[in-house]
Amino acid sequence: MGRARARQGPTGSVGTLSPLETAVVRRSHGLPGPTRRRVSVRPPDRSEILPYLAPGVRRPLERLGDDLWARAEEVRLRRGRPLSLVTDTGDVWLSPSGLPTEDASSAHVVTADETMKTLSLVCEGSVYALEEEFRHGFVTVRGGHRVGLVGRTVLDNGRVRTITHVGGLNIRLSREVRGAARPLVRWLFDRRGRPVSTLIVSPPGCGKTTILRDAVRLLSDGVPEFGLKGHRVGLVDERSEVAACYEGVPQRDVGLRTDVLDACPKAEGVFLLLRAMSPEVIAADEIGRPEDAAALNEAASTGAAVIATAHGSSLEEVAARPMLRDLVRGGLFRVFVILSRRSGPGTIERVVDGPLRGLGPPAGGGAVVP
Repeated sequence: MGRARARQGPTGSVGTLSPLETAVVRRSHGLPGPTRRRVSVRPPDRSEILPYLAPGVRRPLERLGDDLWARAEEVRLRRGRPLSLVTDTGDVWLSPSGLPTEDASSAHVVTADETMKTLSLVCEGSVYALEEEFRHGFVTVRGGHRVGLVGRTVLDNGRVRTITHVGGLNIRLSREVRGAARPLVRWLFDRRGRPVSTLIVSPPGCGKTTILRDAVRLLSDGVPEFGLKGHRVGLVDERSEVAACYEGVPQRDVGLRTDVLDACPKAEGVFLLLRAMSPEVIAADEIGRPEDAAALNEAASTGAAVIATAHGSSLEEVAARPMLRDLVRGGLFRVFVILSRRSGPGTIERVVDGPLRGLGPPAGGGAVVP
């Protein structure tokens, strides 16, 4: 019996393959090899963020150097504690003058008034109008940036109804990386140019949502240089992170043929899209509940391809989770993309090509391609 091979790729050696990752069969698409990644990164626009900040917090960020701002991923306001910026290399305290400092005692300390003023600006003066968003723990603002909340929860029949006495805010900066999924073109489409059901697997913070967003754009717009036409995509954006809709309008480029259901539970959203929008592709971020699996299987039964993401550091880990095991091993997905942060967010460690129906390699061996 042949043995699956790990081949050197643009992101480096793929290392030792797990038993599950050897159970693959490689297809030839008749497309060129891995395409050169032509990435266009849109850094977060500071002018979209500053109006939502209380003056005392706004000033350090106004004075912050452009280089550090371009690396920023989150702005953290914790009441009574130092103002911090989360970057691609770790946390940075910010002084009142906007200079990074390792000494927390010299950083700007976020006051209770600044926390509440920022919250009021995010809510545009009406906290009650966003009570539903509070129940989910975040609010999406113009530009697609997501403001997370922590504080005291108010429960209703054991479920979170809202959050009061807000003690911290996390502004997760939205950035668009066009071309992030371009190396996956040969796997996103089959040899006839049809979309292929794909699961993107990665630990938190490794760029799976960024890759998903760009993959949706490619599937929606097509890739003309390869003769690949666009397809109708139905995107269920439960957490408003993929399309980053503001008042129903996507703030990120998810393609010309993509219809978005924003802030909608995945399972319900899939059925709504199937009934109303006749999608050729269904896309969803962070699947994991039993109802997600049922809805995606229903989508596949209509002939739609499915592209989704799931938390995990390997296929072994994902396949061991009861909620995902049947999806991974049942043949719904044909291609599996494993991401890491080894060379930065969105590092494509390997692509596993072929349905995974068991732990052993199929007769004749298989291959894993980076």
